[in-house]
Amino acid sequence: MTGLDFDRLREVRATNPGAIVAALHGRRRRPILAGDNRLLLIAADHPARGALGVRHDRMAMADRYGLLERLATALARPGVDGVLATPDIIDDLALLGVLDHRIVAGSMNRGGLHGSSFEMDDRFTGYDVGASVAAGLDFGKLLLRVDLADRGSLHTLEAAAAVVTAAAAVKLPMLIEPFMSTRQNGKVRNDLSTDAVITSVAIASGLGASSAYSWLKLPVVEGMDRVMRATTLPTLLLGGDPSGHPDEIFESWRSALGQPGVRGLVVGRTLLYPPDGDVAAAVDIAASLVHGATA
Repeated sequence: MTGLDFDRLREVRATNPGAIVAALHGRRRRPILAGDNRLLLIAADHPARGALGVRHDRMAMADRYGLLERLATALARPGVDGVLATPDIIDDLALLGVLDHRIVAGSMNRGGLHGSSFEMDDRFTGYDVGASVAAGLDFGKLLLRVDLADRGSLHTLEAAAAVVTAAAAVKLPMLIEPFMSTRQNGKVRNDLSTDAVITSVAIASGLGASSAYSWLKLPVVEGMDRVMRATTLPTLLLGGDPSGHPDEIFESWRSALGQPGVRGLVVGRTLLYPPDGDVAAAVDIAASLVHGATA
């Protein structure tokens, strides 16, 4: 996608930051669920956690202008319903004028920096509930990695529960992304076994004083029929590791999207940085899986 006015973006940020608030308030909103009641969201909250790599390029997402171009291309495709990102990226997209009639989900806890000794103590360093409501966001999103051997997970659980409670009080839907995790050779690894995902679902579902506005964001694993029998919460599937072969990834999504309770996909690097570089084509495939061939 061409025509993004980055000169204006930089100028406005320097001279008129209030325009960011105006752009967010002025965007034309839509219902979260409409038409077929399914969603395809494009995720771009990785950089704020220091996770910039895609496949073998550890700095693939470092070029902010390239990332914004890829996001704008994706958001312009039929069948793409919205974006999940941190405040810096959402502010940029609002100023660039690409968020009209799109769902906007704000990422909240990015403090568990990738590769850090405190990764499990995942502090809420992005949006909070009040700021999400003030910005007119449609969802909040939190990451919940639980390592039973790391006390940092206890702080994350307590903070996440408070956010879910606060969000429900103001009727802000909350997208919870849970994992059971362990540290292996100094690196945090998410356990993608069926039983581990089911356990993470049980923990996430019980967070907060109300689950009325809770959604789940879950990985596609073996035994998705068992996983989806573990919850009644509306669920979006996450895109997973972008290093796999695209055809295999798309087929895994196709199968999992048919499970009861699954409402769509949240995908980031797999669509924004496809091996062949064709963002529009990758996004169109995902949209057809979520919404059907007419997306």
